[in-house]
Amino acid sequence: MVPPAGPLDATHIALVGAARWMDAFGERLETETAAAVRRVPTAATALDVVREDAVDCVVCEHTPEAASGVDLVASIREETATLPVVMCTADGDEATASAAIGAGVSDYVALDEPPDDQFDDLLARVDRAVRNAKRATTRRDRARQFDAIFHDARAATWVLDADGTVVRVNETARDQVSGTVEDVVGEPFWALPWWAHDDAVRADVQRVVETARRGRFGHAVVPRSSFEEPADVVELSARPVHDGFGDLVSVVVEGVDITERVTLERDLRRSEELHRVTLNNMTDTILMTDESGEYTYVCPNVHFIFGYTAEEIRRRRPVDDLLGEDLFDRDELAAKGVLKNIECTATDKAGREHTLLVNVREVSIQDGTLLYSCRDITKRKQREEALATLHRTARDVLYAETPYGIAQHIVDDAAGVVHLDASAVYLFDADENELRPVAQSAAMRALHGPLPTVRADDPGLVSDSFLNDEPLFFDDVHDSERLDNRATDLRSVAYIPLGDHGVFVVGSAAVGRFDPVSRELADLLAATGEAALDRVRREGRLRRQERQLQRRNAELTALNRINEIIREIDQALVAAETRAEIDHAVCERLTDDDRFSFAWIGVLDTANDVVEPRSWAGEERGYLDARSFTVAASAVEPAGRTAATHAVTTVDNVAERLRQEPWRTDALSRDFLSIVSVPLAYDEFTYGVLTVYADTQGAFDDTTRDVVVELGETIASATSAIERKNALLTTSVTRVEFGVDDPSFVLTRLARDAECRLTYRGGVQQTERGSDVFVTVDGAPVEAVREAASALVAIERVQPISSDASGGVVRLRIAQPFLALELADHGAVLQRVVAEDTGTTLRIDVPESVDVRHITQLVSNSVDGVELRSKRTLDRSSTRDLYSRFLEQVTDRQLEVLQTAYYSGFFESPRDSTGEDVAAALDISPAAFYRHARTVQRKLFSTLFDEVGVAAFPATGN
Repeated sequence: MVPPAGPLDATHIALVGAARWMDAFGERLETETAAAVRRVPTAATALDVVREDAVDCVVCEHTPEAASGVDLVASIREETATLPVVMCTADGDEATASAAIGAGVSDYVALDEPPDDQFDDLLARVDRAVRNAKRATTRRDRARQFDAIFHDARAATWVLDADGTVVRVNETARDQVSGTVEDVVGEPFWALPWWAHDDAVRADVQRVVETARRGRFGHAVVPRSSFEEPADVVELSARPVHDGFGDLVSVVVEGVDITERVTLERDLRRSEELHRVTLNNMTDTILMTDESGEYTYVCPNVHFIFGYTAEEIRRRRPVDDLLGEDLFDRDELAAKGVLKNIECTATDKAGREHTLLVNVREVSIQDGTLLYSCRDITKRKQREEALATLHRTARDVLYAETPYGIAQHIVDDAAGVVHLDASAVYLFDADENELRPVAQSAAMRALHGPLPTVRADDPGLVSDSFLNDEPLFFDDVHDSERLDNRATDLRSVAYIPLGDHGVFVVGSAAVGRFDPVSRELADLLAATGEAALDRVRREGRLRRQERQLQRRNAELTALNRINEIIREIDQALVAAETRAEIDHAVCERLTDDDRFSFAWIGVLDTANDVVEPRSWAGEERGYLDARSFTVAASAVEPAGRTAATHAVTTVDNVAERLRQEPWRTDALSRDFLSIVSVPLAYDEFTYGVLTVYADTQGAFDDTTRDVVVELGETIASATSAIERKNALLTTSVTRVEFGVDDPSFVLTRLARDAECRLTYRGGVQQTERGSDVFVTVDGAPVEAVREAASALVAIERVQPISSDASGGVVRLRIAQPFLALELADHGAVLQRVVAEDTGTTLRIDVPESVDVRHITQLVSNSVDGVELRSKRTLDRSSTRDLYSRFLEQVTDRQLEVLQTAYYSGFFESPRDSTGEDVAAALDISPAAFYRHARTVQRKLFSTLFDEVGVAAFPATGN
């Protein structure tokens, strides 16, 4: 059981005597109190203990057999008057008690035998004795203290009555009274002459006294009346004095002349203010130490650099702990007296490193012998290092070839420039309208995670900075409402646009890391990256332009070369009289001057299904004899493939599929590395295949291939023209007749809808609006044909030329190309077409220079259900020549007028139509009609009589 705290706790009690109850009482003390009990067997020993001042109370016994306890008390009182002594006896009487009290005992206790039941009383008496002794000691000490204070010569002291009147003054106060002490005793303190000169001062003095009267400490600094200027200054303090019952008995007022101190303090405050302002506004920190490194002075602005207060710096002993050991050579300092610009590194309270420039000087100021002037150049050093890194970055990105390489350089160097380790670069993809993260530091990935692609139109800080071309700096990005990822551990973040290239992002997990220097460095790094990206874009654009220019120059060179070939071939085609000349001229021009290695033209042999060479030029080297050019859609020589598909075949690399297609081995052995084969087609009619070989791979690019394709069409067109020319000059024709079962053929459909027979009479004219043909109608009125034609999209116009109840002649304008024109383009003449609801018959004259199979193919391509019914040969030399000469002399309009008049019955007798009717049908005046008719008649007679001659016609009898 722990005894409760009381006065006996922490006291030392000596039990003097050898009585048996002493041991029991000692155990009681140790059990119920925290007192230290010391047992002393004899009185002599007790005096030694008292002299050592090792006890706070003595409990002794009095027995007649031993030395008298009264004598012990007397001996103790000779040593000390304050030590409490409690004497106990079992054999005492009144005489003994009187003697003990006379000797100065603190308490006398008479004990019975056994005394156990009296220990509570004894314990209480010991406690009371200790308490009384402590109070007496306190009162005595206070009295002595008061006397010492009251008689202090440095302060004037007044003792006031409870009502504030002066009762007593000390020597110092008495010396300052101009009169006698009796003049001020009994007067209110605030009415003394010292304060009488100023009501405000007197009020302050009275307030000080009244404060003490209310039981509180009163204090004021007031001027004292004086004939000298400035007035003396007195510091007044008033303390209340209470009796044991807590009643106010007096007030003690102390006045200290602090005039000199106030003056010194005022001057010192001015000096300190100037000193404080100077030191607080200095960027340098001043430290002063003795030779052992212990601080004798610490500048108050030390926290600016080191983060510690001046007191904390003082506890960091010695200065080597702050600035590092071996900062300077003491001998060198002794020789020079001062060492300047010593660079060192120090760590502040937050653990950040600072780079300092330190000047060390020998001084002798109070106890200080070494003065340290420390300048923080961390920012400057960081700026220098950042600029060096930035210079290296600029040099690196100068040689970067791609935007991705530049972005990676920016991210790699961001930590060295901005001193923030989380960075990333977004690049803008204009095609997708996206900002893509192309480079990201490991710290950025750790703090934020993988960066997502950001659309330029999405809300967010990256897109906002890019679209508004505005740098965004955040001390804590979580304060922004536009932050799209609230889970990020980034705090200080900057978003800086890289022009129209993208956005540079740099940050840290700490808050408030962007000072003006770091902002400037981040802007400089972003500007460096933007300039590099601009350079790469310009260089890329220049390279593309250069490549385009080179490609265009190459294309122009090739085009000029091709154009030269085409001009030569065109000239050769114009001069050619036969198809063989055309073929030979084409092959020769293509291989002249090593333009191409080899060229040949072949025709399709339908019987054997192969392409037969017809003309060739160049380094053939037996290639045409080595192979058979089978017609097939794949895995054959390009000539056979083109003949089968009627499409262009290009082989850029002959060696590509060498083992799959055997023909490539023969071609490659003759240094044929690329090939193009084009059909010679005109108006859906193929005249053969042109195949060209080159000794380089990819020789037939798009432009060259297109030119060769056009060349094939030109060759086919020239071949067609030659055949038409030969057809006009031929004297023999093959007349073929076809039966056609094609409901979609325009004349067949019109005859069926009008329930009549239509006979094509000729007179085909091709205009921009379509083809005009003359058709005879049998078995139905012309009006029925007109009504049926109005429902057909292929017929745009029906113009009656002549009509009667059962038929007539009409002029049809057909929107689609008419068969007669297609046949004429290939030298054949459509002589007659008879269309009925049961079928249609075609009669065509084919010159001997034109292959009838070609015409059959042409007819089959134009209409369906073609059946060859007859074929016979005719000799039309005289009429053909006369007809050709006549057509050379008339114009198309004159021929149209004459045909319209002929088919309308103008030349019948009697006439079916008058000149006015024909003129109305042609939408011309009658005079114009007759003029055209006479002109055509004159040219016809001129051809008949003047050019052919009368001798050409046999004489006739009467």
